[in-house]
Amino acid sequence: MTYRTRPGTVAAVALLLAAATGCSEPQPPAPVPSEVPAAARGAGGQGVDGPRPFTLLASGDVLPHSSVIDRAAADAGGRGHDFTPMLAGVAPVVSRADLAFCHMETVYGKKGGPYTGYPNFASPPEIAVALRATGFDSCSTASNHTLDDGAEGVRRTLGALDEAGIRHAGSARSAAEAARPTILPAGPGEGAAKVAHLAYTYGTNDVPLPAGRPWTVNLIDERKIIEEARAARRAGADVVVLSVHWGTEWQDEPDAHQLELARRLTASATRGRPDLDLVVGTHAHVPQAYEKVNGTWVVYGMGDQIAGAMINYEGVQDPRGNQGSMGRFTFAPPASPGERWAVTKAEFLPQWYDTDAGRAVDLNAALGGGAEHLREVRDRIRRIVLGRGADRDGLVMGE
Repeated sequence: MTYRTRPGTVAAVALLLAAATGCSEPQPPAPVPSEVPAAARGAGGQGVDGPRPFTLLASGDVLPHSSVIDRAAADAGGRGHDFTPMLAGVAPVVSRADLAFCHMETVYGKKGGPYTGYPNFASPPEIAVALRATGFDSCSTASNHTLDDGAEGVRRTLGALDEAGIRHAGSARSAAEAARPTILPAGPGEGAAKVAHLAYTYGTNDVPLPAGRPWTVNLIDERKIIEEARAARRAGADVVVLSVHWGTEWQDEPDAHQLELARRLTASATRGRPDLDLVVGTHAHVPQAYEKVNGTWVVYGMGDQIAGAMINYEGVQDPRGNQGSMGRFTFAPPASPGERWAVTKAEFLPQWYDTDAGRAVDLNAALGGGAEHLREVRDRIRRIVLGRGADRDGLVMGE
């Protein structure tokens, strides 16, 4: 199977490798060229006049433990760190979407290191290059580890993402940046929908916000989330997507706070139009259910996309920490101006991170290739994802 490298990837890779990412100043978002052949795009690449459908994919936590960093160093052959082979197994799925959102759980260290894993992460900035090469367009950066290295860690991380050509939401280097909505086109041309990406976290592991910089990371606040969603809509967003870092670690079921916040957020509307069009969750480190709440799809938890061997609260390695899903949603334009863009197809794609090989695995593709030993893992993820009856609302397992 072939997949496309999104526009700007090659230039972004060259720029990041040639520049000191830890010393970059905030850069404007990379422009989105329009020369990608229509046949290479997802549902948004129909080449028709006016608004057109598009697919949006979201994935779980990118959490580089020390073993993950070591694998990337080995894959680079002694020349820094290369995370691209680690993500190659999911790149065909990610790159086919018109828009793809990741969750960058950790902040980046200085170019050249030192780099650290748990509990205070400082990740190699080359991760940004790999995420872009895989096909990701934007990453949420609000997590409980956002302040592991204070404001400086945030600055390095966002600078590296900028240089790689990846947009971001959830943390900021200035008040002006925090106030500016992250809005991306879902493909090239005039007919592309404008999609806003919002991101919030439940907390920062009790690390206080930097003095005088309360905007450094977005903390969950229902009123603020709705205000930002409405501001994004006023700025021209057709679709508003919320990435939210929440829930209880190692709990398969969404907790009471997730259920209540999802209910309240999806009930919020302006002139009859919901303020949020999709909610995608991270943090629990295990797959959680998808559910349609007040007519809006909510992914309570996608699990980890990349993580080392995970140790649970009982102090034992828990294979659930390397299981996850990617959500893929097809949006269609409204029949009349001012109405909601509707999700016409909702899909989940089960994935697994092989800690021995250091590779993210598309489980459907692996099973299609004869890896029958992974069937039980795939089927468990499916049971969890459908655990709240999402199949009755049309959620299907995608390919």
